[in-house]
Amino acid sequence: MKHIAVIGAGITGVTTAYALLQRGFDVTLVERNKYAGMETSYANGGQLSACNAEVWTNFGTILKGLKWMLRRDAPLLVNPSPSWQKYGWFTKFLFSIPTYESNTVRTVEIALAARRHMFEIAEAEQIDFDLVQRGILHVYDDAASFAAATAVNKLLARGGLERRRVSPAEISLLEPALSGDFHGGYYTESDYTGDIHKFTRGLAAACVRLGASFQYERDVTALDMKSEVRLMTCNPAGRDPGDLLADGVVICAGVESRRLARLAGDSVDIYPVKGYSITVNLDTPEAQGSAPWVSLLDEEAKIVTSRLGPSRLRVAGTAEFNGYNLDIRRDRIRPLVDWTARRFPGVPTNSVIPWAGLRPMMPNMMPRVGRGRRRQVFYNTGHGHLGWTLSCATAQTIADVVASGD
Repeated sequence: MKHIAVIGAGITGVTTAYALLQRGFDVTLVERNKYAGMETSYANGGQLSACNAEVWTNFGTILKGLKWMLRRDAPLLVNPSPSWQKYGWFTKFLFSIPTYESNTVRTVEIALAARRHMFEIAEAEQIDFDLVQRGILHVYDDAASFAAATAVNKLLARGGLERRRVSPAEISLLEPALSGDFHGGYYTESDYTGDIHKFTRGLAAACVRLGASFQYERDVTALDMKSEVRLMTCNPAGRDPGDLLADGVVICAGVESRRLARLAGDSVDIYPVKGYSITVNLDTPEAQGSAPWVSLLDEEAKIVTSRLGPSRLRVAGTAEFNGYNLDIRRDRIRPLVDWTARRFPGVPTNSVIPWAGLRPMMPNMMPRVGRGRRRQVFYNTGHGHLGWTLSCATAQTIADVVASGD
């Protein structure tokens, strides 16, 4: 194979293209938006977090979900309307519970490998993405949640992650801007944060310098596979049909990967899980001085923060099972704003940019990385809430699979 088409120019697609270029392939990226990184890779929580590698396939998640079902502001919200896709996905989720421990450990291992690759790429290509290396601090309100975190910490340690317990006093020393009474916390000094959109756009530009071509504003409508792969495309309005010929195709299209897999004769059971974020503009020296620099995860609220340079604070959270709906709901944004005001009283929330994106989740919470049924078709997709954290490693894996020719 010489020429590979990559479908999707989000974080997984662009890192995959870069890894393929490094191995000598000709690469064409096909993206339905006008620019790279305009969907789920636009405004996520910003954390590159091996410490958040615990997969969701455990009974604790199910119990919390049942408890939250009647709360519109709950961290996890499920639209109860019937859907074969949704309830089939949940059934497979339940059957994945026995793999909870092994998948958590494996996710940590992938995250640590991705961290090394990301630093190498950013240095080699001189990509500025508001990198902040001040660690990630998890905080817990009560003894029960802290005890559960201690059990999870043993799994993270098996995967090779080092993090340490911290007392309430140490929490205050690590991040003086944080307000609240906490039972305790865990601090992962080696984790970090950055702007996923800036990194994706910067790496897309590097791919162009290395010889990749991009076909923007093109939807893939059909795949015809004989000795080559023919991608039939059109513009977002359904007009201006065109073809692209390649020796192989890597599907990295987020929640659209399920539809594209069907075109290739495969089944990739991705469900779109909506997450929300706000970007708080820190327009004054007082606001900048009142906002945190250490990245946070509040376990009770399931909310994370990342400082994106001196003048922006990203606050993100929630998981919403509501199909492909991308509406930005006020009742889901409001808890993020209120939490920010409560935890950081000196940060004004009068200038806030809301956003919602669809995380591509597999039932077992593990990305689909490998070959499809046909020898010309490959997948690097389904990273869920950890696409930013895992992508630089899974890109290397799929590029090796393509290059092996097996």
